[in-house]
Amino acid sequence: MSRLVGGDDPSVRYVVGSLIAGVFLGGLGGGVAFPTIPSLGGILGISPFIVGVILSINRFTRLLMNTPAGQILDKMGTRRPMIVGFFVQGLVPFGYVLGMNPGPIPLDSATIFLVSRACWGFGSAFVFVGAFSTITHITTPENRGKWVGYMRGGQSLGFPMGLVVGGLVTDAFGYTEAFLTAGVAGLFAAVVALVVLPDINADVETTSSLRELPSLVRADTRIFTVGAINFVVRFLFAGVLLSTIVLYAEANGIGIGSLSGVGASGLVMAVSVAGSSLTTLAVGRYSDTLTNRAALTLPALTVFATGFGLLALYPTLEATLVAVALIGIGVGGTNPPLLAYLGDISPDNDVGKLGGVYNVFGDLGSTLGPLVALPFATRFGFAVEYLACVALIAVAGVLAAKTLYGDSSTTSAVSASAGDD
Repeated sequence: MSRLVGGDDPSVRYVVGSLIAGVFLGGLGGGVAFPTIPSLGGILGISPFIVGVILSINRFTRLLMNTPAGQILDKMGTRRPMIVGFFVQGLVPFGYVLGMNPGPIPLDSATIFLVSRACWGFGSAFVFVGAFSTITHITTPENRGKWVGYMRGGQSLGFPMGLVVGGLVTDAFGYTEAFLTAGVAGLFAAVVALVVLPDINADVETTSSLRELPSLVRADTRIFTVGAINFVVRFLFAGVLLSTIVLYAEANGIGIGSLSGVGASGLVMAVSVAGSSLTTLAVGRYSDTLTNRAALTLPALTVFATGFGLLALYPTLEATLVAVALIGIGVGGTNPPLLAYLGDISPDNDVGKLGGVYNVFGDLGSTLGPLVALPFATRFGFAVEYLACVALIAVAGVLAAKTLYGDSSTTSAVSASAGDD
């Protein structure tokens, strides 16, 4: 793809600013879902297992679409596929409204929510992979961490805004009004993308086929390690925490003022995601000063584990707020360095597909998380579940220490062999 000038060139700031505006507003729809859908089970007669499926189906769909989306982005360029993705995301919350009031449609509420969330996964695959591909192609290893951090920070800040909107608007007006608010914001994000998103045209002569992706990953164990750590982080954060915190707050009597469990949990989750976003902004820039930006992974995972330990051992409002903030900081400390590191070691003609691979690992974790978290918590309790999360983070830390530490190279075995294809 064509590469804009790196550094602090105005063109780079314009592209990143355009991406931030679109993904921030688009993130509202994703945020609204989590403090609202888990509590809809009893209202709509949906079982806890099906609620977990609804929460995870968007990520399962994105899991299937990530690498094909990367292939399309590598061949077509980023603008048109990303705009389609933005518009699909913007329409999804209106599907939630329909799920609340099916009317004459021969589908039940659960099915409508499932279809809507699946469509969200389809659209977000093009948005997320396209954003990574765009940033990677317009930056250099010397400034990539900073711009990836800004992009991911803006992207994740939309999510806590959605959490707050979902919880507060639901408490004040109702579920339907919360979903309508998210839909309007999502469509506005699509219009913003249509107007301001530049076209980073494809100009590579050849790209690897999807069938070659396993060999690309095997050629450099660092790619697998980056993906595996992303799996653990997304499994625990987007999968376990965000799908259980509502019930955790209700079970432990954690409230804020006159807010219900839904409203309080929305604010609690917003603290976590805001912590992630703010850390993302700082850590991405800082990683550019290191010979090995992946070295930030282990301290970030330690903070991440501490948050889950607090949730398990101290189920109070004060401890919960500190815990979710630490979890958010841990997420923010791992994501930008790993994503920028992947951009450093990815061949130019396969950036989209390897970005898709990264998201496949993350979406697999996010998909499995709600399916495991809700039944596990029901059977064993939240304390046991969150302590198990600490153990899993420790495994990820060992993997990072053995594979990523001590590596100061930004040239991978994959890159070295790219010219032989």
